[in-house]
Amino acid sequence: MEWRPPFPLDLAAVLGPLSRGRGSLNFRAHRGVWWLAANTPGGKGTLALLRRPDGVVEAASWGDGADFLLAGVPALLGAEDDDTGFVAHHEVLAQARHEHPGLRLGSTGRVWDALVLAVLEQKVTGKEAIRSWARLCRWFGTPAPGPAPEFLRVPPDPAAVLSIVDWNWHRIGVDLKRRTTIIEAARVAPRLEEAVQLAGAEGRARLRKVRGIGVWTAAEIAQRAWGDPDAVSFGDYNIPSMVGHALLGHRIDDEAMAALLAPYAPHRQRAVRYLETSGIRAPRYGPRIELRDYRAM
Repeated sequence: MEWRPPFPLDLAAVLGPLSRGRGSLNFRAHRGVWWLAANTPGGKGTLALLRRPDGVVEAASWGDGADFLLAGVPALLGAEDDDTGFVAHHEVLAQARHEHPGLRLGSTGRVWDALVLAVLEQKVTGKEAIRSWARLCRWFGTPAPGPAPEFLRVPPDPAAVLSIVDWNWHRIGVDLKRRTTIIEAARVAPRLEEAVQLAGAEGRARLRKVRGIGVWTAAEIAQRAWGDPDAVSFGDYNIPSMVGHALLGHRIDDEAMAALLAPYAPHRQRAVRYLETSGIRAPRYGPRIELRDYRAM
């Protein structure tokens, strides 16, 4: 399949929220190709994306979920994103928008894979979360269909998650609270997938019906599953500091960030993404968070 985006496209920026570096066994750029292994309504599938110098995106897919993944390429790359009504109320945001015209909010059209990773990222360091994610995909996921890189794995689907015994959750490094949330979500997974069609605040409310999925987790899922332009990750360790540093020159908390971003509704997350893509970071003065090994507990 070949697809020519009818808009400027920054492929790395649009796909960035799906990646977690080398520990991201279901999504990674490899030798110039972006690879995605995912669970879909049709089954497990692999998608490969390559952008040619002329701007055309070449896409190929394999597995039972191939048709779903291929049909979803435009949405994945931001074709359904609509920034109508977005106004930059701060000069730094106006500059970021000018410098990154190819930034769009993409959507996978699926909740489950994003949900599991988001829950794993609750209240732990990024290194801890991606370590658990890699083990979960490697031990209980499946090899990606097709001629994919050897490392690529499809994350475990709800049935596979429900088959994991407590001892193996311990080996993966997931505490009782997070594993309970993932298990409860697996039991109602079809209902949670309906959040994509509901979208917006209603979709996020559907996700939050699962005990253990709060504002932060629902926003992280919504950003990826349906490219929610207003789903800010309130409760994040780094985002309020980044937003405050970028727009005010100093750190702020969630309450202050909510007030600061209020004029950007319903595009508050879009504003955050522009700041993130611009590479703006708050200075790091606080103590490092220690890594924990739940296997030893």
